Amino acid sequence: MQDQPDQLEPESLLREISDLEGRIGELRQAAGMPKPDLRATLDAALVELELALTALRTMGAEQGTEQSGSAAAENERRVLRTVFQDAPVPLFLLDRNTSVRRVNRQAAALLGTSSGYVSGKQFTAFCDLATRAAVRSQLAAVVRTGRRSRVPVRFLGRDRPIDAVVTLARVWIRGEPDPMVVVAAGPTNTPAEGASGTRDGSQQPAQGAPKQPKTPRAAMAGPGDDEAVATIVHRMDVLATASELLLDEPVFNETVAVRRCARLLATELADWAFIDLTGPNGAGQAPSPASGVQPPGATAVLRRQVVMGPADERSTEALQMLGDIEPAAGTLPQTVFTTRQSALRPHIENLDLLGSSPDGTPVCAMIGATSLLCVPIEDGDRCIGAITLAASGEYGPFDLMDLGVVQRLGRYLALVIRAARLYRRRAEVAETLQAGLLPKALPAIPGVSVAARYMTATRGAEVGGDFYDVFRTEGGGWGLVLGDVCGKGEEAAAVTSAARHCVRLAARWKTGPGEILAMVNEALLDEDRFVTAIMAGLEVRTEHVGVSIGTAGHPPAVVVRADGVIRTTAQGGVPLGLFEEFDAGLDTLDLGVGDTIVLHSDGVLEACDLMRTEFGQERLLEALAAHATAPLETMLGAVEQALLEFCDGDLRDDVSILALRVEPPTLA
Repeated sequence: MQDQPDQLEPESLLREISDLEGRIGELRQAAGMPKPDLRATLDAALVELELALTALRTMGAEQGTEQSGSAAAENERRVLRTVFQDAPVPLFLLDRNTSVRRVNRQAAALLGTSSGYVSGKQFTAFCDLATRAAVRSQLAAVVRTGRRSRVPVRFLGRDRPIDAVVTLARVWIRGEPDPMVVVAAGPTNTPAEGASGTRDGSQQPAQGAPKQPKTPRAAMAGPGDDEAVATIVHRMDVLATASELLLDEPVFNETVAVRRCARLLATELADWAFIDLTGPNGAGQAPSPASGVQPPGATAVLRRQVVMGPADERSTEALQMLGDIEPAAGTLPQTVFTTRQSALRPHIENLDLLGSSPDGTPVCAMIGATSLLCVPIEDGDRCIGAITLAASGEYGPFDLMDLGVVQRLGRYLALVIRAARLYRRRAEVAETLQAGLLPKALPAIPGVSVAARYMTATRGAEVGGDFYDVFRTEGGGWGLVLGDVCGKGEEAAAVTSAARHCVRLAARWKTGPGEILAMVNEALLDEDRFVTAIMAGLEVRTEHVGVSIGTAGHPPAVVVRADGVIRTTAQGGVPLGLFEEFDAGLDTLDLGVGDTIVLHSDGVLEACDLMRTEFGQERLLEALAAHATAPLETMLGAVEQALLEFCDGDLRDDVSILALRVEPPTLA
């Protein structure tokens, strides 16, 4: 029978901490003695650090499923304090300008002063002039390139200069707009010649100096401790990279975010990464942590979204099968999702924790997993899934530091998914509302063809303010109208709907575009938004169409003759809904066979390229002229393509185009 690991009860844990503090104090005293054995003292300090980390790992493995979220967070903070504050490695955290933001106790003691005194000052202020320029250049290179660097430096300690080698590493910290630099001091050489001190090499405290524990060279880290610093930097880089990957989307996309997250984890922290989620409408919502039970009527259903693993041939073959295995009841992902409690299994014994394949083979056995880590994906209000990592090689076993990183990443992913689902719902509502503001189909008008294009802005999910319509007018004629309401959203949509239907209603009593627009202006005076519009009244005859134009602060219509000649109609008028006194800009023209009239919104003219240059009227006229003889749908399609190519698909405003062409008479 194998020996069971020692359990750390609260009393024994306190006793271990007390003993540890005593031994650390003795090591500090030993390091401060004349002619100390610095290597032996350093080795002993590293042993103490390893013992502390081992105790924390053991406690996390035995109590990971029992402790509350606050206890797990406290354990994580203890680990970080051990690594940064109590580690026998002098550590400095610098901002982009190389000002000291934080130091641990060992770094402050190395300089013979307090942490508060060091913070806020330039790091190079604590280096002598001979090494200051080189350190400053290396710091700039690390910030710029991200490559770690080792630099010899002479610190200006309170009692004497201290020769050391520092390791510089760039890190990204959440909430900081710029990168920062972690500086870890390596082993020192013998004291510099001419340094102050006693003849026998012992140090005497400077008169008036604060009472700080002496940290001679024994407190400096050996070469092996670069790995500990690199581990901390790597975890911080993973979180920073995750933030960039999850937020680097003009429009939140749940599928992209989930796949990016899984790929990052499978590349940087684990051999395998599994992400399971509930449905977009909240089906399968986990219970609240207070009750610990499932709400009545709720169904905790997780669906496997993505599996990422090694790139070898054997693993690639298993990916499809693993993607089809849903997390069943009793598996680790389902348990974590239901309880909303993270789980850490440094050394797994039960191979069924991830379920079984169709042939009954445990998934853990299939992928060779020996260590598992699973965290809930929760946004603070509800749990929507779980992230599971499996390690079998260089990445395992997982520890509390890994758990803390993945917990934070799960939080990031949950917030992105919530935003993506909210955005998708708003986009669906906007599309439905927008569809109700435009005609489902354009009517057939004898002797002419009619076509339209509508493109929504690529940014935002709010309904636009553009509208167009084709309708009958009093006296048997036809009317074309295209307008743009100021602003976006539900309020703008209400005004859009009112304007469109008001034009239709007014056309039952009036025939002239100017008269119709005047009635619409009166109806919109009580609205908070104004509307620009252009209307064309048509009198369709054989091989001829008479057109009367009314404009209310809108871009003019474009007339494309069959021979390619282009003109624009007169401008004028003020937007609808602003003033009681209203006069529309008026114009008249005749269209012959092959002639086309085009109404458009200002979104066409104001579309911009990357240099913020507008598409403008000239480019619009050129695109229309180049397709003057093409079918009407082809002409509008060419304008749409030219517009999208010009702005690289990034439309800042909605685009509406409505066109009519006189067709040759058909033989009966």
